[in-house]
Amino acid sequence: MRADDRWFLLAVWVYSSEIMKSLLTSFICILIYGMIGAGVVCAEDTPANALLVLAKKDNTLAIVNPSTLKVIAKIAVGNDPHEVIGSADGKTAYVSNYGSGAYNTLAVVDLISQKALPSVDLGPLRGPHGLDFVGGKVWFTAETAKAIGSYDPATKTVDWILGTGQNRTHMIYVATDMKLIVTTNVSSGTVNIIEKTMGGRPGQADWDETVVRVGSGSEGFDVSPDAREIWVANAGDGTVSIIDLARKQITQTLAADVAGANRLKFTPNGKLALISTLRGPDVTVIDAATRKTIKRIAVGHGAAGIAMQPDGTRAYVACSPDGYVAVIDLHSMEVVGHIEAGQNPDGLAWVIRH
Repeated sequence: MRADDRWFLLAVWVYSSEIMKSLLTSFICILIYGMIGAGVVCAEDTPANALLVLAKKDNTLAIVNPSTLKVIAKIAVGNDPHEVIGSADGKTAYVSNYGSGAYNTLAVVDLISQKALPSVDLGPLRGPHGLDFVGGKVWFTAETAKAIGSYDPATKTVDWILGTGQNRTHMIYVATDMKLIVTTNVSSGTVNIIEKTMGGRPGQADWDETVVRVGSGSEGFDVSPDAREIWVANAGDGTVSIIDLARKQITQTLAADVAGANRLKFTPNGKLALISTLRGPDVTVIDAATRKTIKRIAVGHGAAGIAMQPDGTRAYVACSPDGYVAVIDLHSMEVVGHIEAGQNPDGLAWVIRH
């Protein structure tokens, strides 16, 4: 081969290599851009205070920076995610894979590395939905099993199960001392008040359950910050049942006009209760002292999950039909922003990293 031919071939190879590098670079840029657009690339570190948003249709958990209202990462969390809770140290999230009883797993997410961890298999405890994190454990409802249970991340086992005897045990609250558990049971229209006692064999704990009949479609509820009352939103009746926790009796039923109610949450100071409904455009605000509706805040075409910012300045409401989370200023009682977190947003949680 002549020398000039060798130089020609070398030039062609170099030119081709440069084209390939250019094409590869362009492909990588397009791929990264597309992934960022889909929300699956970590754009920044998870902040110490973060909002978690589940998108049921996308099967993802979004990590949101509440200062900018921007999604900084999205993580796949399995089929039909409904509720999410963060660990006490703010480093891990747990998600219930519900499927109306078809599924039996809790998805687990490392919020620091922003990646999915191995899920928790709940075995026969199907239809996990409501979640709480207390005493280092994940507490959950299991609708199909008519039960509640706790999962210990330290031992990676379900270490406690209790039957409720009610239909569609949906949401759960666990007191910080773990001596009181409250559940709502949608199809039974009841609330279970479950208290830890020292009955049974000497030195062994037992549980007493009181079932309180409330209203049709009892689902969203909250325990007042002073732990004196349970407020339950009844989707079928459009009412709110107020239960005296000490007496375990209904003291008042409010004609709140909240048909299709999904969630009820107190503000951190306990002065207001916010109620979302899947059937209407508003979030209803009730004054806890007067028991009167003081405002209806237009948020979209229906709403589900509610999360309160711990400092009491904002509430976040998942507007499922509209595909965004509405941000409500709790001083002005107005919507001040929207978060585009994915299709059919629902479960929300606030986490604080320690």
